[in-house]
Amino acid sequence: VQLQASGGGLVQAGDSLRLSCATSGRTFRGYSVAWFRQGPGKEREFTAAIRWSASHTYYADSVKGRFTISRGGTENTVYLQMNSLKSDDTAVYYCAASSSIILSSLRVPSSYAFWGQGTQVTVSS
Repeated sequence: VQLQASGGGLVQAGDSLRLSCATSGRTFRGYSVAWFRQGPGKEREFTAAIRWSASHTYYADSVKGRFTISRGGTENTVYLQMNSLKSDDTAVYYCAASSSIILSSLRVPSSYAFWGQGTQVTVSS
């Protein structure tokens, strides 16, 4: 499974961005797909996840109410809609996917077998 993350950019605080994670080679059916982010000098942290089959979504407390993860119209894309962006959201955003992740491991980076290359989001205050 190859993942391609895109949609990052430079925005001002309060603006919105939509990130896309596209897969090639197979679909996301049966997978859990997540976004993680890594800010300057920080560890990679969980941001949001979606279980494809049930469309259940999960969020880090820091983004809840501002970010929305969703399935695309096809089975090949997952989006992360980011609203009311803050300077603390500045990071490289990575999408990740894997099958058979138990709920308690959904927020753990090492649970994911496949990773995209990352897309930079910079929010200026």
